[in-house]
Amino acid sequence: MPSLFKQGDIMIGGIFPVFNKETSSTPTFLSKPPDADCVGFDLRPFRWTQVMIFAIEEINRDPALLPNISLGYRILDSCASPTNTLRAALTLASRPEEIKMTSGCPPAISALIAESGSTQSLTVAGALGPFQVPIVSYFSTCACLSDKTKYPTFFRTIPSDYFQAKALAALVQRFSWKWIGAIQSDNDYGRNGILAFTEEVKKHGVCIAFVATILRTYTMDKILDIVEMIKQSTVKVILAFVAEGDFYPLMQEVVRQNITGIQWIASEAWITAARPSTPEMYQAFGGALGFVVQKMAIPKLKPFLTSTSPYTDPNAAFVKDFWEMMVGCTPVPQGEHAVTKVCMGNETLMNSQDVFFNVTQLRVSYNVYKAVYAIAHALHELVFCQPAGEKVMKPCLNLSEIRPGEVTSHLKQVHFRNQFGDDVFFDANGDPPASYDIINWQLRDGQVQHVTVGHFASAANGDYEISIKDEDIVWRTGKMVPKSVCSNICPKGTRKAQIKGKPNCCFDCIPCADGTIANSTGEAYCTPCPQEYWSNERKDECIPKTIEFLSYIEPMGIALTAVSIVGALLSLFTMMVFIYFRETPVIKASNSELSCFLLFSLFLCFLCPLTFIGRPTVWTCMLRHTAFGVTFALCISCVLGKTIVVVTAFKATIPGKKVAAKFGPAQQRIIVCSCTLIQIIICVLWLKLNPPFPDMVFRYSNKKIVLECNTGSEAAFYAVLGYIGFLAIICLVLAFLARKLPDNFNEAKCITFSMLIFCAVWITFIPAYVSSPGKFTVAVETFAILSSAFGLLISIFAPKCYIIMIKPEKNTKKHVMGKM
Repeated sequence: MPSLFKQGDIMIGGIFPVFNKETSSTPTFLSKPPDADCVGFDLRPFRWTQVMIFAIEEINRDPALLPNISLGYRILDSCASPTNTLRAALTLASRPEEIKMTSGCPPAISALIAESGSTQSLTVAGALGPFQVPIVSYFSTCACLSDKTKYPTFFRTIPSDYFQAKALAALVQRFSWKWIGAIQSDNDYGRNGILAFTEEVKKHGVCIAFVATILRTYTMDKILDIVEMIKQSTVKVILAFVAEGDFYPLMQEVVRQNITGIQWIASEAWITAARPSTPEMYQAFGGALGFVVQKMAIPKLKPFLTSTSPYTDPNAAFVKDFWEMMVGCTPVPQGEHAVTKVCMGNETLMNSQDVFFNVTQLRVSYNVYKAVYAIAHALHELVFCQPAGEKVMKPCLNLSEIRPGEVTSHLKQVHFRNQFGDDVFFDANGDPPASYDIINWQLRDGQVQHVTVGHFASAANGDYEISIKDEDIVWRTGKMVPKSVCSNICPKGTRKAQIKGKPNCCFDCIPCADGTIANSTGEAYCTPCPQEYWSNERKDECIPKTIEFLSYIEPMGIALTAVSIVGALLSLFTMMVFIYFRETPVIKASNSELSCFLLFSLFLCFLCPLTFIGRPTVWTCMLRHTAFGVTFALCISCVLGKTIVVVTAFKATIPGKKVAAKFGPAQQRIIVCSCTLIQIIICVLWLKLNPPFPDMVFRYSNKKIVLECNTGSEAAFYAVLGYIGFLAIICLVLAFLARKLPDNFNEAKCITFSMLIFCAVWITFIPAYVSSPGKFTVAVETFAILSSAFGLLISIFAPKCYIIMIKPEKNTKKHVMGKM
């Protein structure tokens, strides 16, 4: 097999598709099969061979990398054929063909740089893997080659399609596209690529509307079905993970049917392909975005390439074909004849402007360059037991003891930064860090240009960084980034409701329920507000609930306060009248001492409502109920005393009865104090065991908090009311029995009427108290206190004040003691 060969202390093999087609021959089985006959010389792979040689010679001149050790190479042609690739691999792994040399047999290869096609690389990796020969590919992207259980010695300097899928997913996430379509090649490349892409974008909530499959051998009917699918779909962004040859027929039909307004995303297989990059295709595919391998400039490479000449080494393989293509003549040694034009011998490539010598935008060639340096660094660490660049020591390993498996182990650990600032290393799967340029189709001067608008790079820890110059991108829809969503993002105050039978990206927006909010867009759930808060009208913010209590500044509070003060003033006024006219018959007949006690208790009763108005506190809650209970107990005790006095006074008019003498002022005070003391004891126990406390009540309304005094103990509260009711009933019964006594001024009638009012008020109070919501509960209790207090004040004292102030002529003993 023809080869490029140079002997060295350590040999590296190379396989490149210098010729892109192998001519078939039918074996006769009568003689040895002839060597493979390859046609179609390809300048691009030939440049890869020259880059490998250039890198090896550059390393041999480097005193810091493999010092005093020379690298050799042997490069064979694969003819882009799996069978010929396998033949070349086995040839390199065994012994070299007979080559005229003065030295002994050169050593076997320690590593192999191969191949461009994934199918060919699968063949080589499967054949040489069991022998632990490390293989470094420069252009095979199939993710299947990352399987270390099948291909443990395979490495590559071009990113896997797995990384391209991550890069495409990062691009989709970058522009917030949530609803996209996908087109795949009907082979491992397309299916594996779309599968990896789908797994990535689903992590970011992106939905795939459809996945269409295409192949260059498909009939027109299938192509039309795909075009119809695109037209019927609502997607505005479509990823085409297909080879250029598979995609081109579909591209033609899309242009023919004038399907525009689609933002296309391309895989590396067609984004920079020459055939579709035409102004005609730009009508539908202009603004397409895709990824290609990062480019690099190697300035020193150009002099090396231009120095390539068949006259330097007439036996060098492939150089003669290269010269014929570049110069246009055939270099013929003396004594030979050529059919085509014969070179004069003075031709040169120094001034050639052919794209072959453009070393400023190297992509695959740069991968070959990195592959050579990766192998060299691995060999350096193996031979010198330390990384390159450190102080040079003597070799720790004899070169004859180098085994391919040891080189493989060191390749796994290699990590260095080359002269261009790139970090070169392999991850656990033998893949390099992904580094892509982002290409945008733009029309300049009537030609489609592949403009670099960004960069994607991954790191060893799995993270990645994507940078895009948004202002440099030309979109198919103009300067605005196209939107592609199934449903517009839900605004604040609403949540997403999944539409049955559709992907997650398709949803309705439902307003949040009362008491819940969504304070950001695109919420899946509405968040309940804390108990003290409620949602606003827009349902995007929790606002504090309205605090409600019976305050002094509202109309009801003002009215109750005014009535309370008026009642207290009337009580004081009546007391002053009684004190001033205490020597008059009316006052004496009504027991002035008990009357003053009663007026004082009524004064306190009228002040009690003031503790019910205003914001509840610990002290006001304890004071309002206990003060109410004690003052009313004192009030009813005084009324009870007056009732007993009336009854005993009548009994005293009957001969032989001395009851009045036994119920004098001292006994009256005892009755009042003892009855009041019982209520005081009940209130003290209440405050001690389970006192009232301020409480926030939420049950009356969702939008407000009612501040009220919790009684603490319902039993204690009703015990206080029950005791007052018990005293009132006794008074009512006694007064009722004494209502027909013969005196003109019979106070029993007034007491009976007042007790009827009192009992009626408090009997109606209980259902009203239980059923009233919020602050109206307090208002009902306050109203009951004032009503019953006014009932007592007016019923008992109004007739007396009327006689004293209006009819003083009746304020005589004769009138008071007169018979009816």
